[in-house]
Amino acid sequence: MLVPILIFNVALVAWSLHLMQEAFDRQEFSLMLAGTLVAAAAGGMMVVYFLMNNSIQKLFFT
Repeated sequence: MLVPILIFNVALVAWSLHLMQEAFDRQEFSLMLAGTLVAAAAGGMMVVYFLMNNSIQKLFFT
């Protein structure tokens, strides 16, 4: 289950970097904000995954 989530997160980070590059090229604040929000979503998804992974391991494998 970790591999699809990691692939999805890499895609989100790549999209975030693309949005930020476009924002820099066009000097648009909205694209920079969108890129930052996408990067924050990717980071949040990884934090939730690791928290839930530890909780489920303790619940079922202890």
